[in-house]
Amino acid sequence: MDLQGKNVLVVGAGLSGRAAVRRLQKAGARVFLTDRQPAEGLSDLAALRLPPECLYLAREADLAAIRPALLVLSPGAPPSLPLVRAALAARAELLSEVELALLDCPAFLIGVTGSNGKTTTTTLCGELVAGSGRPTVVAGNIGLPLCDVTEGLSADSRLVAELSSFQLETARTLHPRIAVLLNITPDHLDRHGTLERYAAAKGRIFACQTAADLAVLNGGDRWARAFAARTAARVVFFAAADLTEGYCLSGDYIVRRRGGQEEKIIARGELQLRGIHNMENVMAAVAVADELGVSRERQRETLRAFRPVPHRQEIVGEFGGVLFINDSKGTNPDSALKALASYEAPLILIAGGRNKGLDMTEFMRTAARRVKHLILIGEAAAEMEELARQAGGGAGIERAADLAQAVAAAIQVARAGDVVLLSPACTSWDMFANYEERGECFKALVRGKVRKE
Repeated sequence: MDLQGKNVLVVGAGLSGRAAVRRLQKAGARVFLTDRQPAEGLSDLAALRLPPECLYLAREADLAAIRPALLVLSPGAPPSLPLVRAALAARAELLSEVELALLDCPAFLIGVTGSNGKTTTTTLCGELVAGSGRPTVVAGNIGLPLCDVTEGLSADSRLVAELSSFQLETARTLHPRIAVLLNITPDHLDRHGTLERYAAAKGRIFACQTAADLAVLNGGDRWARAFAARTAARVVFFAAADLTEGYCLSGDYIVRRRGGQEEKIIARGELQLRGIHNMENVMAAVAVADELGVSRERQRETLRAFRPVPHRQEIVGEFGGVLFINDSKGTNPDSALKALASYEAPLILIAGGRNKGLDMTEFMRTAARRVKHLILIGEAAAEMEELARQAGGGAGIERAADLAQAVAAAIQVARAGDVVLLSPACTSWDMFANYEERGECFKALVRGKVRKE
């Protein structure tokens, strides 16, 4: 796509939006940027060097004045926005930041999506794929916009991209040579409306695949498994459940079954990752590595050394015999349930934040039975407390005004042998800019308070 001299409107001035502006400027486009926030609420705008007349901040962009040939959407900007609809009605083209980044990019693309486990699997895939000896880049929803990394990549390069439903829902040209779908559980229903629409957005990852490509699907997840019949790609399954073909658990081992033969890949005890869900993440990453010809021994070395990614069941430390775990990235009930299932020790759980329109009933029922003490924060605290008390169980339940008060309360009730787990099941947006900020705050509070005790 020739962007030279074209008027392009970027919707959203977050990380991805700013990266899109930089890419468009290099391509010679005349770039306009709009965001609902005022300039003082946004960072790094000055570095973009956009003229004042090209900025529409905290106000509606003037489409009649801009006359954009192209709209580029940041992940946080839904296509249902009136501005987007009006631009499309005026025959503007539409691209996500992801597809803009991939224009004319010859790199071998590996896309990873799913409700839970994306960051862990994407990071692990990147480390395994690097074992092939090819230049490897990891980016996308993992925190590094694709527009910042794809320029200059060659056909010899391997690009591993974490892709969210927000990034996929408008995708029309996205073509991963390997596409991974980890699972689909209710999430982001405040944006997508229904689970069916959310699943359909995830499924866009397969839309342009051909018989020469590979789809890696969770055979134990009915929503993910259904895409086997909808993709033109070759399919390989993984699952914690027993499979006759594909990657699964056999006793204490992750194995690959193929043509009636079983190959032991690695024992669960050799991994630093915990929980059945993480075994599935490992299986998916191994399937990618196998497709790219990474040796089994190189895979085992990488798997043994791999540690949990930040904010995903991240060990903060053990103080006074109490283990503190930061799972701030657990932003939906299913993810938080998986975290609860990963520990056998008595749990003090800190949860809450802003609900994304998700049903918290099962999570609160499980928490009320499973945890020793439940501390709730944020906008969803009242709703979650009511559900927990209705469920009964033996958990102590209290609310805290903020995360600092929650950590102080957790330290007060914790005893040697307990686990203090932050796994909110909610977004952070009522109290923090993002889950990373929430997780870093938790770690700082824990380390600061336990040293004073």
